[in-house]
Amino acid sequence: MDGGYSRTVSDPEPRHPSPVAREHETVVGGPDPVPEPAQADWYRTERYLGERPRPRKLAGYYAIKPLLPRSVQLALRRAYATRQRRRRFPAWPIEPVLVRLQHDAIRAELRRRGVARLPFVNFWPDGRRFAWILTHDVEGPAGVQRIPSVLDVERRHGAVSSWNVVAEWYPIPPGTFERVREAGGEIGLHAVRHDGKLFSSREHFEGELPQIHGYVEAWGVDGFRSPATHRNADWMPELGCRYDSSFPDTDPFEPQPGGCCSIHPFFLGDMVELPVTLVQDHTLFEILRCDDIAPWLHKAEWVARHHGLVNVITHPDYLDTTGRRDAYGAFVAAMAARGDGWHALPRDVAAWWRTRAGLRVTQGPGGDVAVTGPGAERATIAWARLDGDEVVFDIDAAAGSPLRPPGPLASARSPERLRPGRSPGP
Repeated sequence: MDGGYSRTVSDPEPRHPSPVAREHETVVGGPDPVPEPAQADWYRTERYLGERPRPRKLAGYYAIKPLLPRSVQLALRRAYATRQRRRRFPAWPIEPVLVRLQHDAIRAELRRRGVARLPFVNFWPDGRRFAWILTHDVEGPAGVQRIPSVLDVERRHGAVSSWNVVAEWYPIPPGTFERVREAGGEIGLHAVRHDGKLFSSREHFEGELPQIHGYVEAWGVDGFRSPATHRNADWMPELGCRYDSSFPDTDPFEPQPGGCCSIHPFFLGDMVELPVTLVQDHTLFEILRCDDIAPWLHKAEWVARHHGLVNVITHPDYLDTTGRRDAYGAFVAAMAARGDGWHALPRDVAAWWRTRAGLRVTQGPGGDVAVTGPGAERATIAWARLDGDEVVFDIDAAAGSPLRPPGPLASARSPERLRPGRSPGP
């Protein structure tokens, strides 16, 4: 059975305990403002794509890709990208369907209850309004050699990152992992081989699992990223990692186009999925031939406005010039300059999402509301309300953690670049 493009989840709901209110407390809100719309999982697991096979031209390209000179590969990818970016759903660079469904559900719940606002557990700890992470996929020996120079860029801005390394595809010099970890970063597994075959069939997937599990344990990693973001929502929990980050929210340019349509983490079985929400550096610099970071800044601004996770993939292999490393540094600096975002490692974001799933908003006998449950000390209450017909979230400040007012990530927003597309329904 060819399972590379099967997108169903047999058990999508996380299995974690729900807290019970203490005596004299009443549960008045959960981790989210309202229960998830029934369609959410349909989008996040890419079931809207059905069993659609990879387009013949695209499949043919990847079959002969290893035989083509690099210049020919790029020329073909660039020519095809013009067609790919016109894809109607999920729209690129922004697909707002799940944000829209959530807001529709909040409006309905506010009307049903006849209240002005709804309390829930804020998306992010310490009163932060959004989160941002930096992730790197190391493709080859050149990427390994450039790890120190990219770490230096991040160090200047007080940033940390994860580095996803392929286990058996290139030499990994002694001390590589230690250098990353000493800089405050984490190591993730980027599969055993970067050959695009992991999800090609169920037989191949099961054959590679023992090696994956072995490296997860030997390297002490928490996270996984699939080469070329190949993925199968039904199989990902079997990887044995605490989190995965192989699902883009929307990306028409990858070998497996589509996306989960989500800018927030979600569960696949017991595993946390951290969606990739910005265009990859290789696509930006090489395929689209964009020489600035405006697309990153515009999309990050939209994600932050909707309290999501800003998650960017870069490759040290392609940060191969001073200009590109400077551009990456400018993006990191812009993110760090905002006072309302939570910067963390991917493993910490995944751990928080697990903690948050077990929290509840409770009301005491005096009418005061509070977040209760294990890990509640970092949580704050957010309130969903309407401003006209627009849903907005007011977030209580964390005790002892005053936030700087948010600053824009981009000075202007391109209407054409940010125009959302129409979405199908289940």
